[in-house]
Amino acid sequence: MSTFKNSRAAVATALAAAALAGAGGAAAVATAIGDDPIAAPARQVTVTNASAAASSGSSTVGQIYKRTSAAVVEITVTSAGQATPLDGSQGTQQAQGSGFVYDTEGHVITNQHVVDGAESVSVRFANGKTYSAKVVGSDPSTDIAVIDVEAPASDLKPIELADSSAVEVGDGVIAIGSPFGLEQTVTTGIVSALHRQITAPNNFSIDDAIQTDAAINHGNSGGPLLGMDGDVVGVNSQIESDSGGNDGVGFAVPSNTVGSIADALISDGSVEHAYLGVATEDASSSGARLAEVRSGTPAAKSNLRSGDVVTKLDDETVTSADELRRLVDSKNPGDSVQLTIVRGGKTLTVNVTLGTRPSA
Repeated sequence: MSTFKNSRAAVATALAAAALAGAGGAAAVATAIGDDPIAAPARQVTVTNASAAASSGSSTVGQIYKRTSAAVVEITVTSAGQATPLDGSQGTQQAQGSGFVYDTEGHVITNQHVVDGAESVSVRFANGKTYSAKVVGSDPSTDIAVIDVEAPASDLKPIELADSSAVEVGDGVIAIGSPFGLEQTVTTGIVSALHRQITAPNNFSIDDAIQTDAAINHGNSGGPLLGMDGDVVGVNSQIESDSGGNDGVGFAVPSNTVGSIADALISDGSVEHAYLGVATEDASSSGARLAEVRSGTPAAKSNLRSGDVVTKLDDETVTSADELRRLVDSKNPGDSVQLTIVRGGKTLTVNVTLGTRPSA
């Protein structure tokens, strides 16, 4: 899986390549099935691709930009570099991404992969002011992180989260971020598809991702995807591309997921996800077939077997692998659930106490 945090050392090269090739760098996105991983700069404001669909809402692109841009920030992360071949010492390296102000307490939402390994974090606002920040918590299972910026209240102008369950294919959307370090860049497009599956930094699946054709590139990571009312419908996280450039296939973590994870991180500093410990695939008729049962997991301890087909979790019907994963993820670690399975033509029930999903 590849995301698009931007290395400052590569900004000049990337910009030159973009000028020559007409596209920024990117990399392909993989997907995974199951509840467990399986093999499988100077300030510049730019508005591009302002389609009629994207300006057909209650506000224009320009109006939404004016109302929300003060909340969108550029995040610079310093981390330890690789050991040098001569003396084995480690230098430092910088990477850059985007984010947005979540509340008046100074919490800023971004991607987990933007702040991963951070030794220091700085946040630059649209007014040019830069402040230090610290990581409050991060969740590699959803690629969401929260940082706390030491900025005065006058610079903290939060953007509201929308209800992402109300988003529809064809809705106009706006992305604001810092591709290639070009802060406050605005691009527009539409919602291309819903309920996509993308791979989290720890190789688990993120469900219900929003697909968009709004141009997003390296450095857009963690920035907001806005609906035409100016509220955040998702956090831009990945693109899929064969060319290495923006091919109009981007993915955002939906705002409903963002809100629940961010609140948990602010409250506790971490998030735990329920864990069954299987790799799954759709059954030939209906249900979730267990393609693999991992050793030492709750599934293995409950004597689930590879080839079992799960048709129900408690009273909820399981029609697919996706459905089983969503039902497990709706539970908490330590919850006891009853699975109805089909094994060798016989219907059985198995009680499982869910564990805690590993962080990697």
